[in-house]
Parts: sequence; structure tokens; C-alpha cells
Amino acid sequence: MSRHFLAATAAAPLALAVLPTSALACASCGCTFTSDWLNQGLVTQPGQAVTLRLDYVPQSQLRTGTTKVDTRNIDIPNEREIERWTDNVYVTASYDRQFANDWGFNVSVPFIVRPHATIAEDTDSESRSRTHGLGDIRLMARWQGLSTAKGVTGLQFGLVLPTGAFHQTFRSGPAQGEEVDRGLQPGTGTTQAVIGAYHYRRLGQDFALMLQAQAQIALNARQDYRPGTIGEGSVAVQWLGLGRVVPQLQVNARINAQDSGLNADVDNSGGEQVYLAPGLTAPLAARVSAFANVQLPLYQRVIGWQLAPRVNLAAGLTARF
Repeated sequence: MSRHFLAATAAAPLALAVLPTSALACASCGCTFTSDWLNQGLVTQPGQAVTLRLDYVPQSQLRTGTTKVDTRNIDIPNEREIERWTDNVYVTASYDRQFANDWGFNVSVPFIVRPHATIAEDTDSESRSRTHGLGDIRLMARWQGLSTAKGVTGLQFGLVLPTGAFHQTFRSGPAQGEEVDRGLQPGTGTTQAVIGAYHYRRLGQDFALMLQAQAQIALNARQDYRPGTIGEGSVAVQWLGLGRVVPQLQVNARINAQDSGLNADVDNSGGEQVYLAPGLTAPLAARVSAFANVQLPLYQRVIGWQLAPRVNLAAGLTARF
């Protein structure tokens, strides 16, 4: 990578702190994504960074296809499950290292708390769970050898490891003691491959453009469950005219194939989403910055009946050294 371009993009590492990624596990019942490109290690200058990030994804709207389900008109008990709500809280710690030879790597360790309420088939009261614990750890590498003086271009590849639990049970209600759906567990139990590409370039003096595409593919099934393949793409524009305070606006798109296996909720998994996400990053000290973004749905299509969020929230701190 040219030294000329590195000097020209001195603000890029800070700006990248609020870009999206797919570091979060997603439930087959419709958990959507909100995340951070820094967790993928997209840093344009050599150095190290540690990030602590909090994501909150409250799923409170039951949907089918592209429309909302009016639960007031549903008879209870019912022959199908009627999900009430799911609150997803993710705390993710990550370590990133970019070397001077165009190579870099990133390790992300998520901790998940996911309270959930549903009315199971042929029951008339709620069953509640609170799955929690270590999620699936992500190991990512990148190569930025395609970069030129006009922009940083990189390739990503890595693995999501089956470190999260996937046998937690309902705490109360008619389903007490039964295992929670695999899509709501802290881990998938499977190893997944991740491949992707990204590009960063300045647009004049005060703006920057980021493009990213990524796929996540399960390499195996485990105990009759295989998560669906995920494809994501993002476009983000940043305004650099305020110095180290960097506002940005991004559009994120996601396609999720249906889960498969006897223990998968095949008929109520998969779909497509498009989100608009304004965000901001600001310095707190010489090497510490804070970031936050809000992700709002522009388009949602789900297969079957799934809970969807009205808003996703994220915030965190990044220290560079």
C-alpha cells in the first residue's frame, strides 16, 4: 500500500469505527443485524485497536412477508406459535491488528443476553426464556494488497467458531424445561466460513465512501440444525469536514437463506432487509474514541412469521495503540 495514500487517509481508522458488519449471531425467528466494521479489522494504517461495543436489538413486531401481523385478531390457543417479543443485547470485545505488509487480523468475542416470550402451539399463556452466555467467536484475516493511491481495497476471510451454548431451556410457562429454538440460542453449534471484500476512498476533501460485501456460510450441521447462508452489503458516506468528529450515513442490505434440519424452524426463517443507519464517532482522548449509530428498517420481507425490530441501537469505545 502506498505511503502517499496512507497519509491522505489519516482519518479513516476513526471513521471506520461506526461502519457495519455481521458479527452478531442472528436468530431464525428474525433477529436482524447491527454491527461494526471495525470488528472486522478494516483499518487502513498499521497499528492495534481494542473495541468494546454494545448492541441492542428489540424485536417487538410480528411480521409475515412484508406486512405486520395483527395479533389482536388471532385466536389463542392457536395451531401455530405466536411470538411476543425478543430483546437481544450483545456485548462484543474485539482486538484488531493491522500490519505494514497489507495483512491484518481481528478477533471478536460476543456475550449475548436474549430474553424472549412466546405463546407455543396449542397453549394459552406465555413461555419465557433468557438465553445468555458466550456467543460464537469470530476470527478474521484480511489482505489489502489490491490498494492503490486512489483507495484501499481489501479481501476478508475467516471462521465463526461454535463456542456458544445451544441447549438452554425455557424458564417459565407451558414450555418450561424445553429447549429454546436453536435460532435463539447464544451459539449455532456450527462452524461458518466468512468471505468478503471492501473498498474505501476519499471523495474530495470532506467526504469518504465505503463499500463492503460479505457472505457467511455454514460448513456443517450439528444435531439436526444448519443456519442459513447470509449475504450482506453496505454503502456508507462520511463527512470529514468537522475534523475528528465524523458523522456518516449508511445503507445496509441483508439476504438470509432459511435454516435447515429437523431442529430448525425452517418455515419461519430467512428473508431480506434493507436499513438506513445514521451514525457518529467522536474523540474522547488522544487514542480513545466513542461511536454510536441507529439503524432503521427501510424494507423487510420475512419468510413465515417472524419478529422484527423497529430500531437497532449500537454504541461503543475504541482504543488505539
